[in-house]
Amino acid sequence: MKTDCTPAGPITSLLGYGVIAGPFYVAVALAQALTRDGFDLRRHAWSMLANGDFGWIQIVNLVLTGLMTVAAAVGLRRALAPGRGATWGPYLIGAYGVSLVGAGIFRADPGSGFPVGAPETVTPSWHGMLHLAVAGVGFLCLSAACLVLANRLSREGRRGLAWFSRGTGVFFVASFAGLASGAGGPAVLVFVAGVVTVCAWLAVLSAHYYRATA
Repeated sequence: MKTDCTPAGPITSLLGYGVIAGPFYVAVALAQALTRDGFDLRRHAWSMLANGDFGWIQIVNLVLTGLMTVAAAVGLRRALAPGRGATWGPYLIGAYGVSLVGAGIFRADPGSGFPVGAPETVTPSWHGMLHLAVAGVGFLCLSAACLVLANRLSREGRRGLAWFSRGTGVFFVASFAGLASGAGGPAVLVFVAGVVTVCAWLAVLSAHYYRATA
């Protein structure tokens, strides 16, 4: 008796990680931001939550989210192949996932009074500099992935998703540039909005191809 075997099961399982990775990260980070003493959403980037007695929670959050993103990238590679964007789109998303793991390993520096008792300004540490470096590379990779996959979505006739993908890529890199410039204040909130947007984008993209391959 001949049995037909398809990769749909493994593909959808891996894409499921892409659906939950973003909401998981946002929920865990936001829960900390609202409960940690001295943390101010208007002043402090979420990566700073890796400092203090409960900093390990944010470190684990970054690492787990990164691993889930890498798994989603593998699922996307299988779901997209062959065709435009089937190689570079998933590879760039995978690089972003690896950067999240690196950002968790190399802790962001404290500052701006967080954790409680920390000075407003600190001398950048080696791990703080590496945190910024790996995060920056990952953010650029994800923004590029948004643009690459927008072309694929356009060819599929998914114009709404294509424009969402393009807008997400541009907005995310712009929000990071604003934060990296040291503008503070509104720039922090804009970057938070950028993070939430890319998390939603990955979830929507993964759900789209999850349904397509189920």
